[in-house]
Amino acid sequence: MAPTNALGQPVGEPVPNWTARAFPEPEPMAGRTCRLEPLDVASHAADLAASFAADIEGRTWTYLPYGPWDSAEAHQAWLGQMAASRDPQFYAIVDAASGKAVGQASYLRMVPEHGVIEVGHLAFSPALQQTTAATEAMYLMMLRAFDGYGYRRYEWKCDSHNAPSLRAARRLGFVDEGVFRQAVVMKQRNRDSAWLSITDAEWPRVRAALEAWLAPSNFDDAGQQLASLPQLREEIVGSPVGGALPSA
Repeated sequence: MAPTNALGQPVGEPVPNWTARAFPEPEPMAGRTCRLEPLDVASHAADLAASFAADIEGRTWTYLPYGPWDSAEAHQAWLGQMAASRDPQFYAIVDAASGKAVGQASYLRMVPEHGVIEVGHLAFSPALQQTTAATEAMYLMMLRAFDGYGYRRYEWKCDSHNAPSLRAARRLGFVDEGVFRQAVVMKQRNRDSAWLSITDAEWPRVRAALEAWLAPSNFDDAGQQLASLPQLREEIVGSPVGGALPSA
């Protein structure tokens, strides 16, 4: 039951001693299978172009407002613009084994005064898709937002038709919040935007499941998972994937 104010009106739960959070600094984030580096054209453009070239059909770009580009020069120019941006704040996802940039991600729509931050502009090349590094990259960005900066809401938004993105978000532990109809016009098409989030109350349990999944002991000698992330979250959280998590 919601608390009430002095007038007897229902109001939100108090957030005692709240202060605005810091705006995230563009800093590297290192894991076991990957690291995220602030996007830099000289360091990452050639690797990213080569990685995305493996997507011959251009499926990576269907649900993004940009790409594919007509030339390497055009792609590099766009990367330069993104590298200089403060919000969104772009990162290259670098495979730890090869040292090559194989994808991109960003923080965006950051609202430090309310502790809200979004992850987006996700583009994973074929070399990164459905790998341990793909999951670890998302874990590292969550870890920085929640534990590093103390944000209280972490958002994921995507085209409501983008089934792979929705599956990925739900697998990671994001909770569905609904669809914003006719949110934007993108590439001369309507986009209804699905909204999902993780809150700071949910984060400790989401983090525990991610860390259990990422542990080397969860993989056999061939690199195959022993327990899936949804299975581990069921055990740790006691809630189905995509469902509402119990309060802390």
